[in-house]
Amino acid sequence: MQAGAEAVIPPRGNRRQTRDYDQHKYKHRNLIERFFCRIKEFRRIATRYDKLASRFSSFIALVASFVWLA
Repeated sequence: MQAGAEAVIPPRGNRRQTRDYDQHKYKHRNLIERFFCRIKEFRRIATRYDKLASRFSSFIALVASFVWLA
């Protein structure tokens, strides 16, 4: 790739020129995307009511513990 980026999403099966991708990175990328989807269920995170970075990051840690326990 030109910008030094690496393909993480697998190519479609009907592509003429297949490209390689890292299955291990794709698995971890999928976990991270699902995590962000779960934490956005908390309205306070999605709308970012907390203006201070320290309060926002502490609430992220609290929500992450809720997600981890669920």
